[in-house]
Amino acid sequence: MKKALMAFSAVFFLAGCSGDGVIYRPADQILPQHIKSISVRTFSNKTPNFGLEEKLTLKIIDELLKNGQYKVVNEDIADGVITGDVVYYKLTPTGYDSNMVETIYNLTVITSVKLLDKKRNAYMWEEPALKAVKIYSAATLPGGMSEEQAREAIWEILSKDIIKRTVEGFGSASSASEKKIPAISTQTIKNDIQE
Repeated sequence: MKKALMAFSAVFFLAGCSGDGVIYRPADQILPQHIKSISVRTFSNKTPNFGLEEKLTLKIIDELLKNGQYKVVNEDIADGVITGDVVYYKLTPTGYDSNMVETIYNLTVITSVKLLDKKRNAYMWEEPALKAVKIYSAATLPGGMSEEQAREAIWEILSKDIIKRTVEGFGSASSASEKKIPAISTQTIKNDIQE
């Protein structure tokens, strides 16, 4: 009995060392069966930049329609509602040419997103700091883009993450660590505007 136990332990140990060891894969956390339709409430915009919320909301609806697993309906008849806020928007120049003209930019957008189960009146999931970053060259350079084009790329990233999180469940998209995200106060936003 002792030899059999040792042999079993050795096989288990070698399987773990081979690189093809056991990988932990949690079960998919799909939405409850009673959720068959989803609505996207227009996001709120907590930044001083005008119009961000509308374009992101429309992109999320487009991505939900492309996915096709759930009907997209008005909120009053929806089983689930995606809600959220654009909480942070910062465009930072990170590269300059020899004349100190900005040539490379870093655009960072952070959103807070939730999915409401209307039947249970409870949130199914929440991503408090879903972050997207786009580093791009100025529009005056070959292959460059405008800030508006960079925003469109950000909306694409965020909408795919939000729909993936909704359809595929926990772990498919995740928020940035709250420990790494600075507290966003009114003073921080005022300082960003003045820069």
